[in-house]
Amino acid sequence: MMRTLDLRGRALSAADLLALVPRAASDVGSAVDAVDALIQDVRDRGSAALLDQAERFDRVRPAAVRVTADQLGAAEAALEPSVRAALEEAIDRVRRTTAAQVPAEQITQVAPGARIVQRWQPVARVGLYVPGGKAVYPSSVVMNVVAAQVAGVGSIALASPPQAAFGGSVHPTILGAAALLGVDEVYAMGGAGAIGALAYGVPTSSARPSTTSSREACS
Repeated sequence: MMRTLDLRGRALSAADLLALVPRAASDVGSAVDAVDALIQDVRDRGSAALLDQAERFDRVRPAAVRVTADQLGAAEAALEPSVRAALEEAIDRVRRTTAAQVPAEQITQVAPGARIVQRWQPVARVGLYVPGGKAVYPSSVVMNVVAAQVAGVGSIALASPPQAAFGGSVHPTILGAAALLGVDEVYAMGGAGAIGALAYGVPTSSARPSTTSSREACS
């Protein structure tokens, strides 16, 4: 049951607020050990580890880790008109706002014939993670993808947990948002394993070549 605190009219210090709204204690060390094990499993076993982790944590075993172009297209086409309009408006607003934040090239003349040029350069490729375990966050797709696109990143891979309600694929609203933004590389994988796959790459499995992309496509 949700607890409501009425703090109106009270001058509270930081210590007072912490006492009223305590944070849950957590064992960071044990979490780090668990995360390390999941990432190492992906490094060792590739797509097989991702599928096993999906079955363990998401209660579904995807037919494939990579979402197909047909699935992306179908998800975009199936977006409700109101949802599509909201996404398109959000994309436009975030794109304009983000573009205003990109630093302009700066040239400093330090001496006759000598100058320093400061220029911001985008990375060549990024991996983006969109949560999806307990809720749907198409806003995370918009905020992350648009920022990368405005910065000039040429290659974008997106990962989001597989959904039992949708046969092990990524939530269709997440897919629809990705398709609206032109992202065609999407993976049904979640948690620490997904971050490990994006960081280290997942080699193609000769036994199940349809379950994952090549190391080059995932790294």
